[in-house]
Amino acid sequence: MPEAHLSPRERLVLIAIIDLYIATGEPVASQAVAGFFANREGLSSATLRNVMASLGEIGFLEQPHTSSGRVPTASAFRFYVEQLTQSGRGVAVTPAGNTAPLSETRRGQIEDSFSGVASSHEYLERTSHVLALISQGLGVALASSTAGQVLEHIHFSRLANGRVLAVLVTQAGVVQDRVLALDREMTHIELETAARYLNENFRGWPIERIRAEVARRVDVEREAYRQLVASVEELCRKGALAGIEAAPAIFIEGIANLINAETDRERLRQMLLALEAKQRLIELLNAYVDGRQQEVRVVVGLDEASPAMQDLVLIGAPARLGGASLGTVALIAPTRIQYQEMIQAVSYIARLSERILDVPAQ
Repeated sequence: MPEAHLSPRERLVLIAIIDLYIATGEPVASQAVAGFFANREGLSSATLRNVMASLGEIGFLEQPHTSSGRVPTASAFRFYVEQLTQSGRGVAVTPAGNTAPLSETRRGQIEDSFSGVASSHEYLERTSHVLALISQGLGVALASSTAGQVLEHIHFSRLANGRVLAVLVTQAGVVQDRVLALDREMTHIELETAARYLNENFRGWPIERIRAEVARRVDVEREAYRQLVASVEELCRKGALAGIEAAPAIFIEGIANLINAETDRERLRQMLLALEAKQRLIELLNAYVDGRQQEVRVVVGLDEASPAMQDLVLIGAPARLGGASLGTVALIAPTRIQYQEMIQAVSYIARLSERILDVPAQ
């Protein structure tokens, strides 16, 4: 990789140029870099021009006009992000929560923005709004395939020959009915008691967590309680709480931010076409953000999704709830953003789900 061959001086100058470009949005001239260092590094204007020319030759800087300063390329921003995350890879990875803390002001803004949120649907919807607001880019929140599978109510009806009708309602409004073939007959009272036990103890829990918790309780509950829990466990094992197939929900906000930031009208048109294809965004988030890992991913240059997205950056992280996958939270913005703060913000919001939704931990 080109960055592996940069001298310490070239690394220092490149990071300074990127910091200046992020701060001003203008091409960076050698005089501005000299003023940034103020002779602290013993870098003359002539030396800086030579270093900048070298960085341009290896693809880290480009010059929009012959008389203008330099602008960092996507490769330069990848290098910059890797210095922040210390990943040494083209797709930067940093453990969630392993960045420096957000400022108290930013934390307060985020906390206030999530006031009143009481469900996973509201959390994801609010996340897209908050990330669009603080990044001046696109806020995206993708529900996992199981995120809507939160128990609202379950009912059992006894049929003939050891069969039971289970009617499951999730908090997302999905209703599923399923006929269960049991290993033994259960009375109407047993089924009613099992349903009441599930509804009173697990309403608001992710369904995949309920199955695991019921199995655990079979082993630990006192003997007088064992028969009830064993009945519930058999109903669950036979499919009463089997997963519901549903298309993942995706929340997107902030398109206007990207419109205001892009001056090339044709590239803007192509970029909007790519972003409006929600399935492409879903594939993009699933490709780069691993819901099984608590990591923030930073991807600079999204041209694999669309050539028109080559000047955009994705910062995303998985959100979890009680050990189960809730979804992915992310922002997509022009490469000129405050990387450190935005990495921190995405990490903070991803971890906020556990606290504001307040699902009991296993």
